[in-house]
Amino acid sequence: RGSGAHGVFRSYGTAAGVTKAAFLAEDVETPVFVRFSTVLGSRGSADTVRDTRGFATKFYTSEGVFDLVGNNIPVFFIQDAIKFPDFIHAKKPSPVTNVQNANRVFDFLSSLPWATNMLTYVYGKQGVPTSYREQDGFGVHAYKLYNDKGEYKYVKFNFRSKQGVKGLNVKEAAEQQGKDFNHLTNDLYNNIYAGNFPKWDLYIQVLDPKDLNSFDFDPLDPTKIWPTELVPETKVGTLTLNRMPKNFFNETEQSAFAPGNLVPGIEPSEDRLLQGRIFSYSDTQMYRLGANHQQIPVNRPVVNVNNNNQDG
Repeated sequence: RGSGAHGVFRSYGTAAGVTKAAFLAEDVETPVFVRFSTVLGSRGSADTVRDTRGFATKFYTSEGVFDLVGNNIPVFFIQDAIKFPDFIHAKKPSPVTNVQNANRVFDFLSSLPWATNMLTYVYGKQGVPTSYREQDGFGVHAYKLYNDKGEYKYVKFNFRSKQGVKGLNVKEAAEQQGKDFNHLTNDLYNNIYAGNFPKWDLYIQVLDPKDLNSFDFDPLDPTKIWPTELVPETKVGTLTLNRMPKNFFNETEQSAFAPGNLVPGIEPSEDRLLQGRIFSYSDTQMYRLGANHQQIPVNRPVVNVNNNNQDG
């Protein structure tokens, strides 16, 4: 269950020494499409449920599409992609009743001590955002950025909301659901139509490969953050959402994001969960939307793409 909006990303060039990715060069404006969503809710479910929010950004760069498929929380429940089917089966509605069952959820999560970090976020203000505008966005995983010389660094991508981060408590969420259970969707449409364009600053954290083993945790573990006092953030650009889709199905529902959509200058790290997502997301989009899903207008690059799959 989600909503999407079009916008632009303007880079400052502060990442140019770390990556040769063209859209991160100085003063480059790149069109984007962002889709916010819940993870578990079906179409038509309430915006007020306590859940992780997806924060997926499609950059239509001059070198092809780059998808940063993240969440409004900087960590995730699991460390390894092999746990994904069990995780989803535990949290989705019961096959018997078609109702989500908290016993199944916590039976699974209680067997994963490293999921506790994520739970503390879900049961905080990030679990029920006041609006899509008032939440941060995180790539969660470590990626690799590399420059023209082939030198690479590990990085994390963090969107910081210029509107602040706000959420509803249990009482406020119940009251909101009684008044408008589409509050996140309506707020996004109403604000952008009114010209109140939400903005996020994009920061990166940069880690030298030689320092990868110098922490008391694994920096490639997606259940851990990189504390900013250990790995400082650098602002690399600003994201502005300024246009709503004209057709919800054509754009928001058919938008297809996949961590395997990368551009020169960006590579996946050895994070095991990210490595699994590179395969599973693209596979899912093919079954959901068809073999030509990347030719659907909302997913299509703004430049010509030559590949070995079509046209030789």
